[in-house]
Amino acid sequence: MALSFILSLLLWSFSLAVASRNITEGCAIIRPPRDGGIRYRGLTQEQIRSVQVLPVDYEIEYICRGNRMIVGPKVRKCLPDGTWTDLNQRSKCLLPCARVWTSLENGRVTVHPPGPAVEGTILHYSCLEGFILVGRNSTHCTKLGKWDSPKPVCHYDRHYTGKKKLYIGALFPMSGGWPGGQACLPAAQMALDLVNKRTDILPDYELELIYYDSMCDPGEATKLLYDLLYTEPIKILLMPGCSSVSTLVAEAARMWNLIVLSYGSSSPALSNRQRFPTFFRTHPSATLHNPTRVQLFQKWKWTKIATIQQTTEVFTSTLDDLEQRVKEAGIEISVRQSFLTDPAVAVKNLKRQDARIIVGLFYETEARKVFCEVYKEKLYGKKYVWFLIGWYADNWFKIKDPSINCTVEQMTEAVEGHVTTEIVMLNPETVRGASNLTSQEFLAQLMSKLGGKNPEETGGFQEAPLAYDAVWALALALNKTVGPLKAKGRRLEDFNYNNKDITAEIYRALNTSSFEGVSGHVVFDAQGSRMAWTLIEQLQGGSYKKIGYFDMTKGNLSWYGNDRWIGSGPPADQTVVIQKFRYLSQKLFVSVSVFAGLGILMGIVCLTFNIYNSNVRYIQNSQPYLNNMTAVGCMMALAAVFPLGIDGLHVRNSQFPVVCQFRLWLLGLGFSLAYGSMFTKIWWVHTVFTKKDEKKDKRKHLEPWKLYATVGALLVIDILSLMIWQIVDPLHITVEKFTKEAPKGDVDQLIEPLLQHCSSEKMNTWLGVVYGYKGLLLLLGIFLAYETKSVSTEKINDHRAVGMAIYNVSVLCMITAPVTMILSSKQDASFAFASLAIIFSVYITLVVLFVPKMRRLITRGEWQSDQQETMKTGSSTNNNDEEKSRQLERENKELQKIIQEKEERVSELRNQLSERQALRSRKRPTSSNQNHSSPSLPAPQNDPKSLLPPPGYPLPASDNHSLPPTFSNSSTLYQPDGKINRNNCHPGRLQLLYK
Repeated sequence: MALSFILSLLLWSFSLAVASRNITEGCAIIRPPRDGGIRYRGLTQEQIRSVQVLPVDYEIEYICRGNRMIVGPKVRKCLPDGTWTDLNQRSKCLLPCARVWTSLENGRVTVHPPGPAVEGTILHYSCLEGFILVGRNSTHCTKLGKWDSPKPVCHYDRHYTGKKKLYIGALFPMSGGWPGGQACLPAAQMALDLVNKRTDILPDYELELIYYDSMCDPGEATKLLYDLLYTEPIKILLMPGCSSVSTLVAEAARMWNLIVLSYGSSSPALSNRQRFPTFFRTHPSATLHNPTRVQLFQKWKWTKIATIQQTTEVFTSTLDDLEQRVKEAGIEISVRQSFLTDPAVAVKNLKRQDARIIVGLFYETEARKVFCEVYKEKLYGKKYVWFLIGWYADNWFKIKDPSINCTVEQMTEAVEGHVTTEIVMLNPETVRGASNLTSQEFLAQLMSKLGGKNPEETGGFQEAPLAYDAVWALALALNKTVGPLKAKGRRLEDFNYNNKDITAEIYRALNTSSFEGVSGHVVFDAQGSRMAWTLIEQLQGGSYKKIGYFDMTKGNLSWYGNDRWIGSGPPADQTVVIQKFRYLSQKLFVSVSVFAGLGILMGIVCLTFNIYNSNVRYIQNSQPYLNNMTAVGCMMALAAVFPLGIDGLHVRNSQFPVVCQFRLWLLGLGFSLAYGSMFTKIWWVHTVFTKKDEKKDKRKHLEPWKLYATVGALLVIDILSLMIWQIVDPLHITVEKFTKEAPKGDVDQLIEPLLQHCSSEKMNTWLGVVYGYKGLLLLLGIFLAYETKSVSTEKINDHRAVGMAIYNVSVLCMITAPVTMILSSKQDASFAFASLAIIFSVYITLVVLFVPKMRRLITRGEWQSDQQETMKTGSSTNNNDEEKSRQLERENKELQKIIQEKEERVSELRNQLSERQALRSRKRPTSSNQNHSSPSLPAPQNDPKSLLPPPGYPLPASDNHSLPPTFSNSSTLYQPDGKINRNNCHPGRLQLLYK
């Protein structure tokens, strides 16, 4: 006994040492299963051979040879106590048997032990009601991986009189991101119980639900979908939940000819009929908010909105749909911003681009971030309206979030007044639909089935009515297909995954579904999405208030009229721009018009004076008809002042082009008449008195009609140019827009000043042509006036006054034309400058031309009271004196030529005399004694013709070769300076030499 006790003690000590070592060092290597091996992660073959203990948390993985599969734990992990996980479960590598034996059409298969069909697995078969099993009711998987008996089949029992079952494969997310199955599954089972009890709906069939927990995970849903499709019985329809799971199921279902009816999918991407041809859903698409939003935009007369979205697929699809709908409604999305995690930049851009009506698409956590930035940027208040999604928690903005730095008070201030749209998932009306339950009765039964659980803590409670109505929609659609299928010799129980005809009948029945459910009226659109009511709420005083409903199926907006705004009403979608025309100052217009009217009166007086005294000699010598044209042109120019001051305040827009025409024609023709007549005068004076002498006589007798023809030519040029302008490019009204101005006070308005102009398509070109032509005419007039400033003529006795008027008109026109173009945007300054320039030009012209004449006639008494005969005689005498004067001038010129010739001859004789005197002075020393006095020079031999008198004068009394008396003594006739001495001229010729 002592020896055995000692041995036991030693063994216990040894085990403690080993355990202590395992705790500190890790786990010992274990043996792999038969026909398998172990995969050591991160170790080479040499390390595996040399290592004996593996560290804590190290994982090993079992692998099998060939086509064997592992049964039991596939991965084991080293625990801190030195043991491996799940050592109580043995891992084996076994041969699998064919999976086809694990499903039975119209029957059930029980697997023992549960798990994959491998060596040692036993299957038990049974058929559904109405079917008979043909074959063995069990089979065994041998060690060779073969079943020991053929697969049995279930044949339809023609003598069966009970109900036939139709199976629905469903995926309810009982956990995960959205555990909607917690309430939706009980609601669906409630609907199935009622449907199966109804004798008017599928009386020969019974619906049964086969469901799994998808955990709202597409990966898990893939595995479960495989089990649903490859495990008997055949499912006639699939019911997934969650948008991500529904996307997977709906895309695969068309390959199996299966209809998919979802109760909890809102992604707009699922509305793609080409990608999901057999998909329906009782949960409305997220895009269902958009028709409601568009309806509200139109109700409040908004045509310009902005959007901000979180960058996710569901919100991007929703916004794309909204953009298309608002475009069809004539509404513009002026700003479109997006963000991934931080909305600061996007909110700043909304503020910078003056967004007013803003649609926000983001999850609840991002909503808090957005409105914190909204508060910082002051993007809230009476000028702004935010549209949000309605499925946030009622106190979402009061929840403390460490990711934002705004207080609850600040968040509450920023979100006040925003509008939400939420799909109505519970019928607000007390009506009994297809299930013979009201919405409130349904909620009561659901609460009873949930066992008193808190609805807010039960996932999918809001969507439960949608799951309930989904089962009813399916039952009614299947009931509708019984008749058409029977006519074709088909039955619902004949459905299999290759039967497209039955699938097509179910599709048609669902597509035309229309019934009242507990969630409202159930109807599907062309994309298979539910068309439902939308609840409209507004945050008022920190809590949500219902302000209306929108029924998309009927396009009916039910409005409570209790919407409340921070301002006096709904804000404008943009800063209200009030277009206000700038009109001419009426005081200025009246003042200038008075001066223009006085000028016209003055022109009438001058014209009357000129016409009345046209026979006075002094008036006749000023070309009175040209002066009459000047007076008429001045009055026309003054008349143009009135249409220059007429604008939209006085006439309608349709009449404004007529006013433009009056401005152009009156000013153009007035200028041509007034300035053209003055220009003609100064041009004629310059032509006559500044040309060469031989051309003067030819131009001195220019007939008056030529002067009038010159004025007419200038007038015709103007008329033709204006006609071409108005035919090719007529004047029309144009509106100039100015920079918007902010009015006084806190008003959300801007004033946009507008100004009407007379313009044409190529206004600058036409003005360039007209200004160029008129400018050259003005410059030429200034030049001619300068050239003739010292000329004196009785024929046009007022040409100096005309020159002065031309100076003033030219200077004023050259200053006014560019200045008015620069000041065209300032109506008062432009009108004042142009009209005063016209008035000053006309006043100066009339005063300079007509006042001196009036003054002379008044002071000298040269009125028209003289007798007509006296006037005629005076006129005849005047003409004779002028003829004599011209004759004397011609004779004087001829005598001047003769004198010049004689001077040249005298100069030549002097030169000869000087040469002879010089020659004699050289000979004088030798012949001084002989010739005491020099002999007299012989008389020079003059050309007789050069000494003849001018034509028309008598020959002298002496012979033909003698000099006339006036030229007999050259020493007295010619002075040393070579000039003719006036005292030595013959008295009879003096009047011919000098006039």
